[in-house]
Amino acid sequence: MTDKGKVYLVGAGPGDPDLLTVKAMRLIQEADVIIYDRLVSSEIMQTVPRYVARIYVGKATCKHTLKQEEINQLLVDQAVGGRRVVRLKGGDPFIFGRGSEEALALAKAHVPFEVIPGITAAQACAAYAGIPLTHRGLARGVQFITGHRKNNEELQIDKATLGDPDQTLVVYMGLANLARIVDDIIQAGRTVDTPVAIIERGTTARQRTIITTLEWLAYAAQSHAVESPAMLVIGPVVGLAQDLDWFLPVVDEAELRYA
Repeated sequence: MTDKGKVYLVGAGPGDPDLLTVKAMRLIQEADVIIYDRLVSSEIMQTVPRYVARIYVGKATCKHTLKQEEINQLLVDQAVGGRRVVRLKGGDPFIFGRGSEEALALAKAHVPFEVIPGITAAQACAAYAGIPLTHRGLARGVQFITGHRKNNEELQIDKATLGDPDQTLVVYMGLANLARIVDDIIQAGRTVDTPVAIIERGTTARQRTIITTLEWLAYAAQSHAVESPAMLVIGPVVGLAQDLDWFLPVVDEAELRYA
């Protein structure tokens, strides 16, 4: 098996192709095959040379192109065939990206691989919405949590870690369990008037930011028909968006809205 290729687990960032790292862009240009997720933006896919093979393995809630085990095997098979494989993942491969599961499968199969970090959606989407995740006097720390579990298992949130008002919460994939998330955060000790930002399609030309409170979060998401991908940022730092919002998306629907 000396003809093995190599797999590069590449973080594509949250959508803006200008946020790709130099190494990520170079590997995309040099790849034999790109295996990419649903959250890799069309703008980033436009940077892939026409001669590079593309395999889509995107996932949405209750709708998976391939099971994770099948994706793992696909990576192994492509590399064993001698190809340079770029596994392109939205955000960062190791932050709610299941990149570590794929890396473990590659290691078990003795397939060479590298991990190329990407700008995770939390920091990029918040920055493009004018929200610093930490700010002296408002937030001394930040916590990333997921609002979705594999196989649609019941959500388990550690309420004991969520109540500190000096810590910003960022929730990935939270739309499907929004009511449960709100209840748990309030029960943990956050007040109902805690500011919340919903950042939809962050860093792209269709970015939309809706600013509300915990009490009105579910209503705001429903009334504005928010769709995935969307990130929740919870905490006093959200209030800075009114002064620091700088990003101007290019379509009318992406205006900053206050609910």
